Amino acid sequence: MIAQIVNKVSAVIARWAGGEPGRYSSGLIALLLCASTAVAQRPTDPALLVPESAPALDYALAPSAVTLPAGVTMDATANVAFDPSGHLWVLTRGDKTFFEFTADGTFIRSFGDKLFTRSHGLRFDARGNIWATDVGGHVVVKLDRDGRVLLTLGTKGEAGDWNEATGSHKLNQPTDIAIAANGDVFVTQGHTPGPNGDARVLKFAPDGKFIKSWGGKGSGPGQFQVAHGIAIDAKGLLWVADRENQRVQIFDQNGTFVRELHYKGLPCSLAIGARNVFMVNGFAGQLLKLDLDGKVLAALGKPGTAPGEFGEAHMIALGPNDTVYVADSVNASLQKFVPR
Repeated sequence: MIAQIVNKVSAVIARWAGGEPGRYSSGLIALLLCASTAVAQRPTDPALLVPESAPALDYALAPSAVTLPAGVTMDATANVAFDPSGHLWVLTRGDKTFFEFTADGTFIRSFGDKLFTRSHGLRFDARGNIWATDVGGHVVVKLDRDGRVLLTLGTKGEAGDWNEATGSHKLNQPTDIAIAANGDVFVTQGHTPGPNGDARVLKFAPDGKFIKSWGGKGSGPGQFQVAHGIAIDAKGLLWVADRENQRVQIFDQNGTFVRELHYKGLPCSLAIGARNVFMVNGFAGQLLKLDLDGKVLAALGKPGTAPGEFGEAHMIALGPNDTVYVADSVNASLQKFVPR
C-alpha cells in the first residue's frame, strides 16, 4: 500500500517539478515509512514484541474476507464489526470511512468521505446505529445507517478532560466502545504510551449524558498505559485491553476492579463469544484463543506481510459459524479465519 501511495505522490511531485516520477520514490518511501511507524506507535522495547507460546490454533485463513467491485479500493483497516442484521462493516482510514458487506463478504456500499482524522473504534447498538471513534480527532460519533450524525461525544480536534464541574466536555484519543444491554456506552481513551495522555474508561448514558470515569496513567489496578480495546462478557463485566501494561483488566460496570490477566505481547482487542474469547496481540502478530477465564488455549500468526501474518493485529470481530476477522492497520488488510 505504501508503495502505491508513493507512486501516486511521486507522480504528482514530478508533474509539479518537471522531473521523472522515479527520481522521487526512494525519499518518499523513507518518509512515508517513518510516518507510518510513528502513527502505528511500534514499541522499541523488545519485551513487548515477544509472542505468547501456545498450541497451534485449529483455524485456517480464508481465501478472502470480502469482495470489492472493480475500481473500489479499501485503504488501511482500523476496525471490523457486525451489525444486528449480520452485515459485516469495516472502518477504514482512507477516503471512505465505512464499508458495508453482507455476511459472506459481498460489497454493499461505502460512505463517509474523510469523516475522521484517524479512525479507530467501531461498534453497533441494538438499533443498528453506528458508534465510531476518531482517535486523532478526539471524538466519538454516533450515526444512523444513512450516515447522519446523531450524537458527538467530545470536541472535534481538541484533546482534554471530561469534567462536568468545569463544563469541559473533551476526550483524549478515544480508542474503542462497548455498549451494555441497557444501552450505556463505555469509551476507552488514551492511545499514547508513556507519561503523557489520560488513559481511562468513560461511561455515558445512551443519550450521551456523562455518568462517570475511572483510570488514569499507571500500572496499578484500575490504571492504564494504553486503554486500547473494550468488550463486555455475558456477565456484564468489562474486559479492557491495557496494551503496554501487557494485560487485560476486568471491571464491573461501575468501574470496580475485579481482576487482571497478564499476557505476552500487546493485547489490543477482544471479542467474547459464548464458549471462548479471541484476542489480537498487536505487533507480536498473533490471534489468540482464550477460555472464558482468560487462559490462553491456542495461537496463530506472526509478524510479517504474507497471508496469515500481521503488521499489527489491531482489532477483531467474531462472525457466523465461529469465524474470526482481524483488521490489520499496518498491512492495510482484513483477514478472515475459519475453523478447520
